[in-house]
Amino acid sequence: MKIAFAAPGKFKGEALAAAVFENGQLSASAKALDEASGGAIKRALKSSRFSGKKGQLLDLVSPNGVEAARIVLFGLGKEAELGDLDFERAGGSLYGRLASSGATDATVYVDDLNDAKTTTQSAAAHLGLGLLLHSYRFDKYRTKEKPEKKPSLKSATVGVAKAANARKQFNELKFIADGVFATRDLVSEPANVIYPESFAAEAKKLASLGLKVTVLGEKEMRKLGMGALLGVGQGSKRESQLVLLEWLGAKNKKSAPVAFVGKGVTFDTGGISIKPAAGMEDMKWDMGGAGVVFGLMHLLAARKAKVNAIGVCGLVENMPSGNAQRPGDIVTSMSGQTVEVINTDAEGRLVLADALTHVQREYKPRAIVDLATLTGAIIISLGNVHAGLFSNDDELSERLSAAGKAVGEPVWRMPLGEDYDRLIDCDAADMKNVGGRGAGSITAAQFLQRFVDEDRPWAHLDIAGVTWSSKDKPTVPKGATAFGVRLLNQLVAQHYED
Repeated sequence: MKIAFAAPGKFKGEALAAAVFENGQLSASAKALDEASGGAIKRALKSSRFSGKKGQLLDLVSPNGVEAARIVLFGLGKEAELGDLDFERAGGSLYGRLASSGATDATVYVDDLNDAKTTTQSAAAHLGLGLLLHSYRFDKYRTKEKPEKKPSLKSATVGVAKAANARKQFNELKFIADGVFATRDLVSEPANVIYPESFAAEAKKLASLGLKVTVLGEKEMRKLGMGALLGVGQGSKRESQLVLLEWLGAKNKKSAPVAFVGKGVTFDTGGISIKPAAGMEDMKWDMGGAGVVFGLMHLLAARKAKVNAIGVCGLVENMPSGNAQRPGDIVTSMSGQTVEVINTDAEGRLVLADALTHVQREYKPRAIVDLATLTGAIIISLGNVHAGLFSNDDELSERLSAAGKAVGEPVWRMPLGEDYDRLIDCDAADMKNVGGRGAGSITAAQFLQRFVDEDRPWAHLDIAGVTWSSKDKPTVPKGATAFGVRLLNQLVAQHYED
């Protein structure tokens, strides 16, 4: 999808789009289009329920007086309440409406804003980002798709005053889209294409952006004592991997980094505690946490973030076989703590346990955020809207919550405590890997906390409910969402860069 910026001029384009504010207040461009079309816009407003509220869209097909196949009006609500995120969503919604309209190009007008919480040029840049984010499509395996089923829209021009300023801001924002798309690509791939070794091969390509990439195989991990991670992958013929991504962008290259750790179960059958067949194909995206770390590190390196950051991807395939881990097995983690594996389908926490230990011993980070499609229980709690947030540090939690709100990736803090922690105590080992039916997301987080140094700020994001979307959203088309890439980039930009 090509996005351009130009000064507003003569109306041109197969499709034209202009804003309407709440209560039908026309923007300057909408007024001009109304005059050019002989009052068609005002007549359309009177005969419809469109009132300019946020998210509303109204089509006028083949309007007289303008050389365009259609005019699309998009509602923005009250101008005084408008921020960049509102324009992103407007851009994404416009793409969704125009993508299959038959139009190959469109012009979207962003008029001068007087009372909004953002500038006109920033609004235009973010509207362009919204158009771009919704244009993502994973269609590489569709060999017989008919042309009329494919999106027709190929390019869009944002008409705005001081277009060069808006274009400059958009070019910076485009790094975000690149990182998001990198994650969506990985998470969308089937498990016969993306497995631990092929994921690691993709990670090695990030060296071209300036990242240092290190891959540990099973031999190296065995020497380090990573029995928890290796136990999960022992039933698969695919070799487990640990990918380390280092970006040293701070002025002081030796300053403590911020670390991001992702669960990368490239396919999860549940192992011997096998999952039901229905829906198991979705488990190709059980590596969503590692996918987010990959996209985030891509983004930080591409925009040359002034931060030292470490990305860790624990990569395994959880398969049943004659060599698979059994319920009742006891494994020794890299930390030296032992775990009785009650359920082999509670595998992600075992992978993260060793990844967390390694990143602390090797890099001594000033803060850690891990991400994982860890529990179905978090979906029962929060649905498909918020990610679950667990943390040992109030300041880090508040920063993550604010960052999520700013970019439209909301998190909700969940409790931790001794009463929950006791639920994973075990007679046979230091702990067991599940704590019973109740509070499943919390006991999973308590398990992870046992592998985090007591005085180290740490947060765990359970993204099981937000990694994949079953329906289109304004800036997130159906499929892999890359939830977390923007959230963590915002966290870094606000709090960890020089």
